[in-house]
Amino acid sequence: MPTDIHPQAIVAKEAVLDEGVSVGPFSVIEDKVRIGQGTFIGPGVLISGHTTIGQNCRIYKGAVIGSPPQDLKYKGEKSFLVIGNNNIIREFVTVNPGTEEGSYTRLGDNNLIMAYSHIAHNCSIGNGCILANGATLAGHVSLEDRVVIGGLVAIHQFCRLGMLSIVGGCSKVVQDIPPFALADGHPAKVRGINITGLKRAGFRREKVVLLRKIFKVLFFEGHTLDAALEIVKRSFTVSEEVEIMQKFITLSQRGIAK
Repeated sequence: MPTDIHPQAIVAKEAVLDEGVSVGPFSVIEDKVRIGQGTFIGPGVLISGHTTIGQNCRIYKGAVIGSPPQDLKYKGEKSFLVIGNNNIIREFVTVNPGTEEGSYTRLGDNNLIMAYSHIAHNCSIGNGCILANGATLAGHVSLEDRVVIGGLVAIHQFCRLGMLSIVGGCSKVVQDIPPFALADGHPAKVRGINITGLKRAGFRREKVVLLRKIFKVLFFEGHTLDAALEIVKRSFTVSEEVEIMQKFITLSQRGIAK
């Protein structure tokens, strides 16, 4: 299937577009860009910089992908943006590459980035994540797989959000959100486990019950986090979920949302 470039689009000669790429009117594709097979670029989209986009993505009107990072330290260093396969990027989304020489912003596969969201420099987005309208990720934010961010959420730089966590709309995230958590508030706090997300991910009832017990110890019994981790180690049989939680908490630099 040939590429389909609208006559009113501008595509640099050096840009690489695979088979089946469609580019709408008034879109601009600059010279360092590579776009994978079957990807749809809507009208009025700008794709610039050292940007690589995978297969079967859909990028809608007004999105700006790969423009220089909004970082005063940036002085034109060669940095990169890599977007995986099957991503949906809706209207007026902005995604920036890394800041430092040779650094990256990365998006995995099967993500939905809704209108007006922003993904800043050096972010890392896993697979199957959802950012609702107006979600804002500052620099160096990391989302593990299947994270859901509510509308108008702002996430502080260097924060990490663990797998299968969800953040309620209009929250302010200033510390790490642990895996499997439901978080909400200003600042965001852990309110419980992400039951709906766990069920959709195929977690059996006994796993959900186990996570509820672990969260009760970690966040709702008044222990310090170190003491709570020791209680979890003593009280629960080692399982994949326990190991994921312990590793995530141990590696936290900004601290865990309480």
